[in-house]
Amino acid sequence: QVQLAESGGGSVQPGGSLRLSCAASGTTISDLCMAWWRQTPGKQREVVGRLYTYSDYYPSSVRGRFSISRDNANNTLYLQMNSLKPEDTAIYYCAAGPMSGLGCPRNWEAKYWGRGTQVTVSS
Repeated sequence: QVQLAESGGGSVQPGGSLRLSCAASGTTISDLCMAWWRQTPGKQREVVGRLYTYSDYYPSSVRGRFSISRDNANNTLYLQMNSLKPEDTAIYYCAAGPMSGLGCPRNWEAKYWGRGTQVTVSS
């Protein structure tokens, strides 16, 4: 059974940085397509970073400030968030889906979700 556990959330001032972690168990992350999402009350869930076979995707709202990295040795996915803004305040979720024969195509679907970690950006 695949499980994802996020950590690293907290409160930070605008302009600050945080690194979120997503520890996977039940499989190795090298066999997973992975992404980070966020959600605030009353708003639709938004992807903030998504890994494909040959590229990464970041929406314009976070591009240049957020980046995803994998640590296969520790079976952990990271989200580095820099130059944080108050509008980045949300619950951040790690998501993953099984890798197919095509690797991680652009339409890969998340099957596994973590419980989320709160990020609050405020002065």
